[in-house]
Amino acid sequence: MKLILFDIDGTLVDSGKQPRLAFAEALMEVYGETGDIYNHEFSGKTDPRIMLDLLTEAGRTREEVVAWLPSARDAYLDRLDEILHRDRMRILPGLPGLLDALAARDDLALGLLTGNFERGAKIKLSRVGIDGYFAFGSYGDDQFDRNDLPPVALERAHALLGRRFDAADAVIVGDSLLDVACAKAHGLKCLAVSTGWTSAEKLAAANPDWLVDDLTAVADHEAFGS
Repeated sequence: MKLILFDIDGTLVDSGKQPRLAFAEALMEVYGETGDIYNHEFSGKTDPRIMLDLLTEAGRTREEVVAWLPSARDAYLDRLDEILHRDRMRILPGLPGLLDALAARDDLALGLLTGNFERGAKIKLSRVGIDGYFAFGSYGDDQFDRNDLPPVALERAHALLGRRFDAADAVIVGDSLLDVACAKAHGLKCLAVSTGWTSAEKLAAANPDWLVDDLTAVADHEAFGS
């Protein structure tokens, strides 16, 4: 069995500016400042890493940021749940058709490998009706750095499915340079997709195993082979 581990933002959905606004309001509520949030690069980072980087760059200590992180997380997720509207979101090309095709196969298991907090992932995916495709995953709650998420996903797949998985059994599908780097760090394959904020040229330069423009008509792609 092969594990297909999907990123969310820029890979499955485009949530527009709403998550960034929720971040800004949460950081202001908890820390009294937002850092340079409207110029900060979010792509591929975990949610706690974004918070930590924004505030340490603004002069806060790591210890101070981490101490209040649970409060900031909860404030962000509550605000995201309030403001994230389906009509301002976009499910990306090829979906949910690809998910339907892959979920119908008994040789694949679909999971998430995302920097989103777990609750945030569920909020975003439920808004566009695709949360039910993913039975396990690793999230921003688990680690600060994306490169530390693959072992978590493999262990959760083991707990769910009752068998061990290693790097050769998994493919990451993502739109950012950090998705590619994360896969390489652990010897996983990576299908990069240029539907996010990173150009196809930059993704190609990172040397993913495969690169596609979007997830349209890729159900038979080599990346999903047994």
